[in-house]
Amino acid sequence: MIEPDKPDDEASRLATLVSLQLLDSAPEERFDRLTRIARRLFGTPIALVSLIDENRQWFKSCIGIDVSETSRAVSICGHAILGTEVLVVPDTLLDERFADNPLVTGAPFIRFYIGCPIKAPNGQTMGTLCVIDYAPRTVAPDEVAALQDLAHMVEREMAATELAIADELTAIPNRRGFTILAEKNLSICRRKGLPATLVAIDLDDFKQINDRFGHAEGDRALADFADALKSTFRASDQLGRLGGDEFVVLQVGTGKALAVEAMARLRLSIDALFETEGRNYHIAFSEGIVEYEPERHRSIAALLAAGDALMYRQKNAS
Repeated sequence: MIEPDKPDDEASRLATLVSLQLLDSAPEERFDRLTRIARRLFGTPIALVSLIDENRQWFKSCIGIDVSETSRAVSICGHAILGTEVLVVPDTLLDERFADNPLVTGAPFIRFYIGCPIKAPNGQTMGTLCVIDYAPRTVAPDEVAALQDLAHMVEREMAATELAIADELTAIPNRRGFTILAEKNLSICRRKGLPATLVAIDLDDFKQINDRFGHAEGDRALADFADALKSTFRASDQLGRLGGDEFVVLQVGTGKALAVEAMARLRLSIDALFETEGRNYHIAFSEGIVEYEPERHRSIAALLAAGDALMYRQKNAS
């Protein structure tokens, strides 16, 4: 058996997967309907929507077997997400990657597999829509195309989920989306003893921009600020717009010093942008930078409260 490799974008892929809020969620008819169609189309006993988590494959929809997850190390879907094309395995016993896989030699005795990668709206692969049979078989090109069509429908359902946790204006997570992902990141930090730093950010006197130049210009400024956050911080850092002119960043694996450096770069970036474009206003902001302490910050809400307190202290002192 050959264990599946990890994609090059694994860290950001996992962050995206968590942000979708699908892992360990209840069954949903909108996904089950698609796996039923896939099973009926191929005439197979098993059809799955499989999401590849850090160490497991978890089934958002599972038709034909009674388990909700298996180890990622033995998953055929773990191999399927490494490419962009449909993975077809006509006979697992004739494929060195899977011939002695425990899911092949034991229950559910997989002999035939076809899986189409499914992607989040940002293009990262989350898992597969796949069908499985107990006997070897081949597939026709039109069957492959049909599975791809169904996989695109799964992707549309995933996109609908993401819309509920993304800020429409800035395309970064809203308060709900940030909280979901940040709680997951803090649990990882707590379990592995990793440092983390939160930056609470509030734009200063932002209402004046809306009052003087209109809300359309205010929206433009907010979107530009979010873009500056994206370009300043690492892809693995979790950004969020908590509402109005409030933003937040959670950095995992780093201490306060790196956050201070990043905020200095952010100020330079904002200054350069507005000077180059010659706008008649400027964006200033206050921040509160707080290092995560597991005993003090038992939830993301506690960490946010600490960051807000430091941020308002800076704002009132200026």
